[in-house]
Amino acid sequence: MENQATTTFFDKAEIQDPLFRQTGLMAKLRKQLGHAKSSSPYWQNALADIDPENIQSREDLARLPILRKNDLVTLQAGEDLFGGIATDQGRIKRVFFSPGPIVEPQADVPDPWRMASALYAAGMRKGDLIANCFSYHLTPAGFMFDEAAAKLGATVFPAGVGNTETLVDAFNHFQISGYVGTPDFLQIILEKAKGLGKDISCVRHALVSGGPLFPAMREFYEGENIAVRQCYGTAELGLIAYETEGDGMVMAEDCLVEIVRPGTGDPVNDGEVGEVVVTTFDPTYPLIRFATGDLSATLPGQADCGRTNGRLKGWLGRADQTTKVRGMFVHPQQIARVVKTYPEIGRARLEVTETDGKDQMALLCEIANVAPGLLDDIAQTMRAETRLRADIQVVAPDSLPNDGKVIEDKRVLGV
Repeated sequence: MENQATTTFFDKAEIQDPLFRQTGLMAKLRKQLGHAKSSSPYWQNALADIDPENIQSREDLARLPILRKNDLVTLQAGEDLFGGIATDQGRIKRVFFSPGPIVEPQADVPDPWRMASALYAAGMRKGDLIANCFSYHLTPAGFMFDEAAAKLGATVFPAGVGNTETLVDAFNHFQISGYVGTPDFLQIILEKAKGLGKDISCVRHALVSGGPLFPAMREFYEGENIAVRQCYGTAELGLIAYETEGDGMVMAEDCLVEIVRPGTGDPVNDGEVGEVVVTTFDPTYPLIRFATGDLSATLPGQADCGRTNGRLKGWLGRADQTTKVRGMFVHPQQIARVVKTYPEIGRARLEVTETDGKDQMALLCEIANVAPGLLDDIAQTMRAETRLRADIQVVAPDSLPNDGKVIEDKRVLGV
C-alpha cells in the first residue's frame, strides 16, 4: 500500500492546505459568477439579484439558485441548443446527445472533464497503453477518458463496447496495461480470454465507472492481480470524486461539491445523506449549483493516501423520489417546503402505503416538543402544498434513517 511519504500525486493541488483550497475555490466562484452573469443569457436572469462579490463562503453559496438536470431538457427545448447557458459556442469542440434528450458540449481545452487525476490515482501513468471500453457514440463517456489519457501521456486503444473475442485478441496483441470502462465488462473480457485459452494477464490497473462495483467483483479482480479503482462523475460536470485507498472517494479538485437536502438547496449536516450538488469553473459552459439527482454523504477526516480534499461515501442512490398518490404527483420539494415552515421539525419522511386499494400518506416528523395545535397546522400546510390529506405522526429526534429519503413508497405495486 502507498503511504503519504511515498505517494506521488497527479497535481500538487491534491495535497494543499484545506483552508487555502477553500479560499481559492471561493475566489474562482466569484469570478465564474461574474463571467456567467455577463456572458450567459440564462445566468444573467438566474443571478440577476446576486452580487458575485458578496459570495464569500459556502453559506453564501447556498443562497444561489439550484439548476437541476431535468431543467436542461426544458431550457434546451427552445431555440438555443445549450439553453442559454453556454457563453462562447466558438470554443465548443464537440456536442453530444444524451438520453433526455440533453445536449452536452465539450470545450476545446485539454482534459475538459478533469478525469486525468482519477486515472493517475488508479495507477495509470505516462506511456501506458489503456483500453477505453466506454462508448464513443452519442454520449461523451469515451471522450471523457480519452482526453484524460492524453493529458496523462498514455496511449489509448478505443475499444468501445462489444466484440469481446476481438478485444481479447487486441488486449493480447497490444499488451494492454490499463482498462477503463464499466465494472462488469472487464470481467466479461477476462472470462472470454480464459475460454479461448488466451493470456491477457498484461492488464494490471482498472478505473471503472457507470455502474456499481460490487464487493464480489472487486474480489474477482484482486484474484486476477488487477488493482481496480472507481470514480464518480457525470457527462455535464466531469469528475466529482474518485477512489484512492481506504474508505470513500476523494472529491475532485477545481469544483465545489455540496450535499443538500433532497428537493431543496439547503446543505445537510456533515455525514447526513443528501443530494450531490456541484459547481464547476468551465467558462464555456458554466454550471453553478448543478443538482445531479444522486445521493451521497461526506466522510470525516482525510484519505489515507495524503490527499487533503473532502471525501464522499460514494453513490448511495437517487434523490428523485417523486411518487403518484391518488392520481397526484408528490415531489420531495413539496415535503421540503412543508418541513421548512416549521423549525420544530428535524428530519421528516413521507410514507406512502396502501390499504384495501386506497392510498394512504403519513408524514413522520422528528419533533422533540409538540406544541398544542402544531400537528393540525402541519396537516393543513401539507394539504395546501400537495392537495392531499396526510396523517402527521411524531417520532423521536434522530430516529429516522440517515438515507436521504424524503418520500418512501411502501406500496406493493404490480401485484
